[in-house]
Amino acid sequence: MNEEIIIVSLGGSLIIPEEIDKEFLKDFKKIILSQIKKGKKFVIITGGGKICRKYQCVAKEIKGEMSSSELDWLGIYSTRFNAEFMKILFSDLAEEEIILDPTLPITLDKHMVFGGGWKPGWSTDYVSVMLAKQLKIKKIINLSNTDFVYDSDPKINPNAKKIEKISWKDYRDLIPAEWNPGLNTPFDPIASKIAEEEEIEVVIMNGKLNENFAKYLNKEEFKGTVIS
Repeated sequence: MNEEIIIVSLGGSLIIPEEIDKEFLKDFKKIILSQIKKGKKFVIITGGGKICRKYQCVAKEIKGEMSSSELDWLGIYSTRFNAEFMKILFSDLAEEEIILDPTLPITLDKHMVFGGGWKPGWSTDYVSVMLAKQLKIKKIINLSNTDFVYDSDPKINPNAKKIEKISWKDYRDLIPAEWNPGLNTPFDPIASKIAEEEEIEVVIMNGKLNENFAKYLNKEEFKGTVIS
């Protein structure tokens, strides 16, 4: 792994759970700035989160049936808006242009660059993996609102067991084989397949616990699931 560049997949549910989470954003910015002072650079890909699903739900209610592509574009533009919003919060430290296409060479002359979704059929997890592949980085940090990967859905099964370390093969057995707009898994199936092929490690952790995120960046013990 190139120690200087860190790829973060930042869940939209952390940025806007219901309303914009100002306290989370303040803490997140402090952590990133402290790491930049140590010489790190960041590629941060933002998800759409709950606001994206609200757009999709209301569109369905008003219009009726919607195509997968239409639902996907609503999600993509939600992620891109979040990327622009995050870029503004870091002002001159971030590249002017956000990443729209992970297959094109990216510029990282400044300390960080933000990106969002690409095109229908591909999630922001996929964007993160494609950028890791391009930059020859072997780790991705996935920040969401879940502490671990579990052997079943903890919202449905109160006896679901947390998993701290799991292989890509076993992880992919736990999730659906296909991705579709609105699918809610810790890391999406298509991105997982490529991560396995490229031997990229993905760390799933609860981004709300900013202190935990800082511990990981400082190579201290942290709470989360390592998929490799």
